[in-house]
Amino acid sequence: MEGAHRSKVQCGARLGDMLDFKTIAIGADVHHPLLLLDVLVRSGEHARTILVLGNRTGRIDSSPFWAGRDEMVRGLTKGMLVQVVGKVSSYRDARQLEAVSIRPLPRGSVPLTDLVPSVGDVDRYWQYLDDMRTRVTAPRLRAVLDLFYNDDTFRLAYEQCPGSPGTGHHAALGGLLQHTTEVVRIGVAMARVAHADAELVAAAAMLHDIGKIRSYAWETGVFEITEPGRMIGHVVLGAMMLHDAIAACTAPPCTDDEIMVLMHLVLSHHGKLEYGSPVRPLTLEADVLHRADDASAGTASITEAYDSPEYFAGDARVASRGVWGADNRRLMRITAAFGRPSEGGENETVDQSG
Repeated sequence: MEGAHRSKVQCGARLGDMLDFKTIAIGADVHHPLLLLDVLVRSGEHARTILVLGNRTGRIDSSPFWAGRDEMVRGLTKGMLVQVVGKVSSYRDARQLEAVSIRPLPRGSVPLTDLVPSVGDVDRYWQYLDDMRTRVTAPRLRAVLDLFYNDDTFRLAYEQCPGSPGTGHHAALGGLLQHTTEVVRIGVAMARVAHADAELVAAAAMLHDIGKIRSYAWETGVFEITEPGRMIGHVVLGAMMLHDAIAACTAPPCTDDEIMVLMHLVLSHHGKLEYGSPVRPLTLEADVLHRADDASAGTASITEAYDSPEYFAGDARVASRGVWGADNRRLMRITAAFGRPSEGGENETVDQSG
């Protein structure tokens, strides 16, 4: 298949070999290597330092290291691999890790895929996207896609890049590729219902977030925004990458009007100026792309919150706090089977193929 290659994003150790933050109980002992995701220093009358620690199953805050008793955390910086000994406790219904020992470990002594959330094998996403490219009948549209998707350097970065930094949607190695696949699938289905150009929507979905490979850094295991990402933002960076790739061609792969259409799709996909789009969607396809992107990001944020004890501890039905990726709503987790025999209330008889 065109552009196909062996996936570089692989799963790490078996879950049973590591601390599982999704199921660990209050009072459980901790004696594990963890990634130091952040160091939060609080000044004022009650100065303290809090560490954010995690692995690929989740994250947890440490109990405070108060001023005058913070020798253990001096010299520790974000991105370090550390060996932690302690116990999981609870404070105001939130879990925290009471550490009695923290010591740095050599970088590389634990595989990054053990420490960082990952979507796992990404071959299925590449197969879907590459198959969609082969179905594009418009030769000039296909040629623009090939500028990126036939480039192995681009593919390697794209399949590793997270969908968001920190704890945003699809914040995992391979998350950007997963998100792109979802946006293509949702966008094509919406385009068919709305009588929009489904090929153009699919192609735009494959291009809309290319700027994230320059906006995000993930090599240390801490998902962060780069300096260009902060100064310019992934939306504009993506449009710049698209413009530069086309301009570098000896013979432009498409017309000036077609370039403008594609640039508009990339620049408007966040929908509103306050959400990072320099322009609002002005075409049917741009509006479909924006809604598909928002649907993938929003539903992923909800699904991830359901699976996180940070929001839903045990059998809790109401989130302990607002979910940022869902407009800070206090979500509810309720299962309604309506008499279906399958556990979880999912109805697999409904055709969801689009």
